[in-house]
Amino acid sequence: MILSQDVEGLGHAGQVVNVADGYARNYLLPRRLAEAATEGAVRRWTERERERARHAQHEEAEAASLAARLDGQAVHVPVRVGEGGRLFGSVTAKDVAEAVRAAFGVDLDRRRFDLEQPIRAAGTYPVEVHVHPKHRARIQVVVEEAGA
Repeated sequence: MILSQDVEGLGHAGQVVNVADGYARNYLLPRRLAEAATEGAVRRWTERERERARHAQHEEAEAASLAARLDGQAVHVPVRVGEGGRLFGSVTAKDVAEAVRAAFGVDLDRRRFDLEQPIRAAGTYPVEVHVHPKHRARIQVVVEEAGA
């Protein structure tokens, strides 16, 4: 049998496993957790895995390129500032993501920006960007008074 999905205690999707006929017939096949390990099925799973690996390699190469492009760059976030340099509100990861989109044309999710706490004062702050699980970039977020 070739597992179509991960099955706890048995194996992972795409893995060929030997199981009892009754287990396959009464549990795995009706729930579409596995399929018979015919030559065609094995070939299909092998090709799917090759395609998945090619896609992951391409995605990682793009992420490495993006991380290199962002690393060390500065993005400016204009905000309204009150007395003593304190902001009206705060600069959040969403604001940083919008500034990166405006500066570099790159649309990254706000959850990829590692802000320990929202920024509440003008200044320059280092922020780590998780571009890919294997690739990170460090950018400088410059919080400045709007119109300055």
